Amino acid sequence: MIRDLFRYIATPAPPAQRRLGYLRDSIWLQSRAHRCRAAWAPHLAASRDVMRAAIATRGRRDTVVVLGSGLLADVPLAALTDAFRRVVLVDAVHPLATRRAVRALAQVELLTADLSGAMALLTGHASDLKPCLPPVCAEPGTDLVISANLLSQLPIRPVARLEGGRRAYGPWTPQDGDAFGRRIVEAHLADLARLSAQICLVTDLDETEEDRAGHVVERHDLLYGVALGASDHAWTWELAPFGEIARGRRLLHQVAGFTDWRP
Repeated sequence: MIRDLFRYIATPAPPAQRRLGYLRDSIWLQSRAHRCRAAWAPHLAASRDVMRAAIATRGRRDTVVVLGSGLLADVPLAALTDAFRRVVLVDAVHPLATRRAVRALAQVELLTADLSGAMALLTGHASDLKPCLPPVCAEPGTDLVISANLLSQLPIRPVARLEGGRRAYGPWTPQDGDAFGRRIVEAHLADLARLSAQICLVTDLDETEEDRAGHVVERHDLLYGVALGASDHAWTWELAPFGEIARGRRLLHQVAGFTDWRP
């Protein structure tokens, strides 16, 4: 608790990220990652393997952009810095641990950006969603763009904000949560599809809540019905082992990895 409070105070973050809960989510995720480190290890290793496979296919290696860099636990940072002249890490919040990890790496840049396109809408500075990738993704020197366990995360905070309120945000009402989430997912994929760079996409697809007998209690489509097609790699991530959310329940995510994604 005290450690989380220190992180909240000490982590640099723009006002919108603080106001909308992105900084709090980042700190909460770091705490859960520590508690569940044994359960998460296979997922993190599999994610890094997909990204290494994408790196291996590149002939030209000037700039790589990682969208959703987060704690870097699922990102093979050493492989990226060895292979590329420039590494750009993009996220809404860059945790203190990430800032420390890259401090001495001159070729690594941290870029703070809203990848959901919803922050301006939710803070009253836009009339609708404005999804967009940072310009570096489309620069001629960018050879690889990695969407790192990000796609299913993009709608979480905006949808919660919309559904939990009593007002509309632009054309979106609290009853439009599913359509709002789907729009965010589709927009990120559409933005990726327009890039000339190779796209490495790692994302969870659905969440299953399971009891100790292996019975499915609930299942949620994390991509709001958006289909990605057959992936190069697939695995199960034990997001919350028994005891994390309840003594007799655990959460499992199905994850897909694409070394060279195109719609």
